[in-house]
Amino acid sequence: MSKETSLHGVHKGLGALFTDFAGWSMPIRYSSELAEHKAVRETAGLFDLSHMAEIEVTGPQAADTLDFALVGNLSGVKPGRARYTMICDENGGVLDDLVVYRLADEKFLVVANAGNASVVAEALAERVSGFDAVVENKSEDVALIAVQGPKAVEILGAVTDADLGALKYYASVPAVVKGHDVLLARTGYTGEDGFELYVPAGEAPAVWRILTDAGEPHGLLPAGLACRDTLRLEAGMPLYGNELSLQLSPFEAGLGRVVKFEKPGDFVGKAALEELSKKDVPRVRVGLKGSGRRAPRHGYTVLAGETEIGEVTSGALSPTLGYPIAMAYVDREHAEPGTELSVDIRGRIEPVEVVALPFYSRA
Repeated sequence: MSKETSLHGVHKGLGALFTDFAGWSMPIRYSSELAEHKAVRETAGLFDLSHMAEIEVTGPQAADTLDFALVGNLSGVKPGRARYTMICDENGGVLDDLVVYRLADEKFLVVANAGNASVVAEALAERVSGFDAVVENKSEDVALIAVQGPKAVEILGAVTDADLGALKYYASVPAVVKGHDVLLARTGYTGEDGFELYVPAGEAPAVWRILTDAGEPHGLLPAGLACRDTLRLEAGMPLYGNELSLQLSPFEAGLGRVVKFEKPGDFVGKAALEELSKKDVPRVRVGLKGSGRRAPRHGYTVLAGETEIGEVTSGALSPTLGYPIAMAYVDREHAEPGTELSVDIRGRIEPVEVVALPFYSRA
């Protein structure tokens, strides 16, 4: 049976259509996926992301623990800031991509994808051995609500005491939303400006209603996972299970920048990743732009002439741009922007062009 977030009753009241996602019953849409997507791009959308995992790492050696456990330099993150990073296995394969917040000198919050919650929690619990630090999975106690879109500042500014103008991208601050204590972060997964609010699970329905009321004059809509996927695809953001997996290193994904070899000490996967960094990976992640109305989808074959040279990992008809887009892994020699390829879409060969990522970037 699928787990339910503390906002499940709210979603039912809004008439949401649900889907199982990583063992959670989550709203895929409320009314129209296109309307929800458009709201995020033009006004704002309100998301329940409470299926994500929140894991605290605390103690005198919390930073050292994460430097060893993850590929990033977390000891270099200042309190109040966050960093996108990854956790890899000994062979350099990606276990998950993460956002890590440093809340204080000796306190970090690691946010993992729902499908990898237990994998990440178990890996961190194992890797903390020998360090003066404690790993605690707080996922059951925390709800996550996101306000994303051009009107996010106006909406949130009406209900919080936080100085939103001073809150930088990938920064967080303790805040109060009409009497409710939250951790407020300027982060997101849509390509728009916006905020993510970490809320005590029992208070999530009240915070959701407060944000809904504040957003009504601005055209805020509740938004489901369907539009979240098209938004992140337009923004060129990878999704674990599609663009990231245990069979891929950060280098194939074009995210080698997150691996910090220069940080002091060893870290899990370092030796393997050093070897991979010296080689040209055979396949790389690229963007594909179509010209018709048929969108490439996950698993479809990419062709150069009649030769199979890659596979689509995510694809859709872009609501913002009006044409098909996709991300794919293709052989390195076919990865240059401007390269003309094709995709087998259910037996029909459709032309595509390799383009630079992201497809969409806000002004």
